[in-house]
Amino acid sequence: MAPTTRRTDGVTRRGFLAAAAAGGAALACPLRLAGQDVAGGDTAAGAKGAKGALSDVECMHYEELAGKKVRCHVCPRGCEVPDGQRGWCGVRENRGGTYTMLVYGKACSAHVDPIEKKPLYHYLPGTEALSVATVGCNLECKFCQNWEISQARPEKVQALSLPPKKLVAAAAKRKVPTLAFTYTEPTIFYEYAHDAAKAARAAGIGSCIISNGYMRTRALEQICEHLTAVKVDLKAYSEKFYRDVCRGRLKPVLESLKTCRKVGIHLEIVVLLIPTLNDGAKELKDMAKWIVDNLGPDVPLHFSRFHPAYRLRNLPPTPIKTLRAAHAAAKAAGVRHVYIGNVPMDPANHTYCHQCGKLLIKRLGYLVREKNYTPDAKCPQCHTPLPGVFSQKAALAKRKL
Repeated sequence: MAPTTRRTDGVTRRGFLAAAAAGGAALACPLRLAGQDVAGGDTAAGAKGAKGALSDVECMHYEELAGKKVRCHVCPRGCEVPDGQRGWCGVRENRGGTYTMLVYGKACSAHVDPIEKKPLYHYLPGTEALSVATVGCNLECKFCQNWEISQARPEKVQALSLPPKKLVAAAAKRKVPTLAFTYTEPTIFYEYAHDAAKAARAAGIGSCIISNGYMRTRALEQICEHLTAVKVDLKAYSEKFYRDVCRGRLKPVLESLKTCRKVGIHLEIVVLLIPTLNDGAKELKDMAKWIVDNLGPDVPLHFSRFHPAYRLRNLPPTPIKTLRAAHAAAKAAGVRHVYIGNVPMDPANHTYCHQCGKLLIKRLGYLVREKNYTPDAKCPQCHTPLPGVFSQKAALAKRKL
């Protein structure tokens, strides 16, 4: 049977670990909605709401099979799910042949923080994003910093009802220009992110997904119609790493990156360098070459420092010299804007003109201290364009496919 999209617009008819409610430190003031604080931290079930309350919204991108089975087409796993069972992500359930989304509008973390924290460095620098997540993920990375919510079941995590219209209204009230679907994987709460991004765009608000890129092409193309930016965590340039460390595959992620390039959406890439696992000189050189050859030289590339977490506590933090070597390799391959992340005060945290080297954006951690480019996003010294999105008008402009 050919794949069928059972939902295309709006809302229609109808595990691994229990979550530990660990409190994270808020980086900005808490969001207050309907008399409740949503004070989240990155690794916390930071909303004050009901635990175990599930939604009942029909999924998009699935196909009906014989015997009331369904096959999911939102992510490369293509889960074939019998009646009464759930997909690998744990948040999609087959109810009598209708694939049902269980976390639609069920925010386990909501937080206003700098767009630089995503990190997005070439997208509305110095602005804030209203960031939101639900429980679940379609990978199981051994180094996940948010494992308490990414690897949990929705029944076990406190969540606030925050449907798309309410989410958009909150962003508008606080004059936040962007929604960010982050902390866990937006692919698994696809319908929620899709509908919220569509509603946000209609209200003059942009939306970005902070994603592992493990999404099928058709689903990614469809949500990109409503998004204004995508950040992809490229875990490694190695199928072995994806298989052994993330329980996934590299090839679909590379296809997602090429899809973002094809549809013309603003894209940035982050690589968390983990000692001995994905930091080999040849791998980094090959990765940078692939990026330039397939995505072009202007895609911002961030190399972030690893700190022990989850099931990779036996490895040390990434040596600074390793990050500098990766930075040099990417620049040598032709990537024009390369950054070093999770290293405060590092000069490679700033943005420079790739042509003349002038400092264009100066950062202190996640805060923008100086913006030295012209109103039309060019270097004031040599007039070279700075690639990216630097106004809300540009963010919301309709892309030519």
